[in-house]
Amino acid sequence: MSIYDESLRYHEEGRPGKVEVVPTKALLSQRDLTLAYSPGVAEPCMRIAKKPEDAFKYTAKGNLVAVVSNGTAVLGLGNIGPLASKPVMEGKANLFKRFADIDVFDIELDAKTPDEVIAAVKALAPTFGGINLEDIKAPDCFEIEQRLEEMLDIPVFHDDQHGTAIIAGAALLNACELTNRSFSDLKVVFCGAGAAAISSARMLLALGVPKSGIWMYDIHGLVHETRTEDMFLQKAQFAQDSVHADKTLTEALQNADVFIGLSVGNLLTGEMLKGMNDQPIIFAMANPVPEITYDAAKAAVPDAIVATGRSDYPNQVNNVLGFPFVFRGALDCHASHITEAMKIAAVKALAALAKEDVPDEVLNAYNTDRLQFGTDYLIPKPFDPRVLLWLAPAVAKAAEESGVARSPITDFDSYKQRLERLLEKTKEVIRPLMNRARLRPRRIVFPEGEHEKILRAAHQMVDEGICIPILLGRRNIIEKTAERLNLSLNGMKIQEIEAGEDFERMAHDLWTARQRKGMTLFACRNYLLNPNVYGCMMVKHGFADGLLGGVSVPYADTLRPALKVLGRDQTCRVISGVYVLLVDGRRFYLGDCTVNINPDAETLASIARNTARVASTFGEEPRIAMLSYSDFGENINETSVRKVADAVKIIQDQWPELTVDGEMQADTAVNPRIAEQLFPFSNIAGKANTLVFPNLASGNIAYKLLQELGRATAIGPIIVGLSHPVNALALGCTVSEILNMAAITVNQILDLEEVRETQ
Repeated sequence: MSIYDESLRYHEEGRPGKVEVVPTKALLSQRDLTLAYSPGVAEPCMRIAKKPEDAFKYTAKGNLVAVVSNGTAVLGLGNIGPLASKPVMEGKANLFKRFADIDVFDIELDAKTPDEVIAAVKALAPTFGGINLEDIKAPDCFEIEQRLEEMLDIPVFHDDQHGTAIIAGAALLNACELTNRSFSDLKVVFCGAGAAAISSARMLLALGVPKSGIWMYDIHGLVHETRTEDMFLQKAQFAQDSVHADKTLTEALQNADVFIGLSVGNLLTGEMLKGMNDQPIIFAMANPVPEITYDAAKAAVPDAIVATGRSDYPNQVNNVLGFPFVFRGALDCHASHITEAMKIAAVKALAALAKEDVPDEVLNAYNTDRLQFGTDYLIPKPFDPRVLLWLAPAVAKAAEESGVARSPITDFDSYKQRLERLLEKTKEVIRPLMNRARLRPRRIVFPEGEHEKILRAAHQMVDEGICIPILLGRRNIIEKTAERLNLSLNGMKIQEIEAGEDFERMAHDLWTARQRKGMTLFACRNYLLNPNVYGCMMVKHGFADGLLGGVSVPYADTLRPALKVLGRDQTCRVISGVYVLLVDGRRFYLGDCTVNINPDAETLASIARNTARVASTFGEEPRIAMLSYSDFGENINETSVRKVADAVKIIQDQWPELTVDGEMQADTAVNPRIAEQLFPFSNIAGKANTLVFPNLASGNIAYKLLQELGRATAIGPIIVGLSHPVNALALGCTVSEILNMAAITVNQILDLEEVRETQ
């Protein structure tokens, strides 16, 4: 099946098209109807009539953008009309929602003239917080945007112009930095003189390229002062002196620094590039076929820096890196316009982000092991979630500085945290723990200190200020790896396992503890060479406060040394594991999915207490459901059911402060409707957030099924019950997951310190 047939099926199958409208408020009862419509809806209507700004408070206006087209310049398809443009506009709506959680109505106008488009958009404008103009031919697009900006008090943004200009501008900033070029000295040759090319040229002027340094070509040749064919005001702004009227594109490329193509495919040859200056910058952005392919350009000029509009080559200049985030920042501060300063802020933020360490989520999405700032990585990838966190605040801040923000952002840290919650469910849960850790950072030892992921995560830990990472490993290897990754080791400590007073003291201490358990002093010295063992001894001797390991080994290899060296917390009867699961906006604490295979009633009770501790660490009041296949004595004579019921009694007797009930089935524990109908006597049924499984098999199966089929996000395993906090990472975990577990480990340390202070 060809990609075209597959695309047709994609658009046709199920509900036709790519968008739908989803309500954000409940409409399940007569009362809901009264509030949502008549008579209740009259009150917000009257408030808005008195104070129009309240529309942002009581309606979706502040998060609603119109994607408007008349279909006169659709992709590379030309003037195919408004109806045929609808699949593209629906796609644009998807991108807004996917990347910035902005709602969109796509509006295809049967309007052929600028006056008709302007009149229609002006009439529709009260509905929206912003207008995204799309696929409108030049020069009409310039007039339409300019006049609407003057008429309306909401942002108007023609993405075909400014989106390309922002992304290309960011890429060129970094390309010039890599080649030690100054914008004021650049000679830039444009091939193409449509909306995207003209806006990109305007952006270069704003960034410091002199107008004399911009040479613009279209199908009729060089844009020059006496040319009359296919000229309009915006194009004429870039006219060269007419003495150059006959200069060909090949001739213009002689001694040029930059080529920017926004025209048609296969227009350039390798020979044409050879006359450019050393390390030429080639942005061949025609789609789907660039003016020259990446491979052909590099073959002709190996030191060239090449960008295209395609995802299968390095340096993809893709508008999705711009418009969702520009609008997000503009909407969030209720900007009345999108200013030049806001666009330049987006350019600089995007360029700066390319120099940051790239998270595993992005590497996995692009099936690569490494992306690092350089000639083949000038700008972030389109699926990099951090773009939202960098661009939206930069745009909102520039809006305030430009005087167009009606509701300026007052706390950018809080604003960034809100944006994080749009991206990643775990951030909402982890951020309070990170904030607490930042106030009292503790020392965490990492036995796999030479591992790339640990180094990258440790760099972020220092940036976040959540802990002091101690990297266990060979100093020369760690330093070389950090240099290769362009990471600073400031704020971290490197600890080598080597013979010395501390090593010998640890060996004797270990021997004292294990000499009657079959270990000689010689064996203890050898055992101490294991990084997990040495790390645990560092914790025991006070050189570190906690340990986090397991990025490259099974979690048991981290847990066993901790059991032998550190032992159990005397206030805990058992050691158990807890997973935090985020499902459809709800948070659950699952124990025990990792350690105890077939616990008896007393062990189950202790697992429940351990799991409740984790819920408390996350700031929640634990409501414990002891799970089984039976509800409240239904099968009480069966052994596995009876032990769960017995565990409930033990908890109620020994820890009466805990809220617990059971035995109960899983749906009874979490479904309020079932609980209300069948078990109204229980104060846990339907409301549980802490779920204790009768054995490891059921717990492990449940959390993995929820992850795979229920799209749940899992955090853990979090180990509870050791004398000092030690946690084991999951094999294959990401840098973000390591960072999250470090924050959790610091919070466990702080919890333990507070408990011991009160004893």
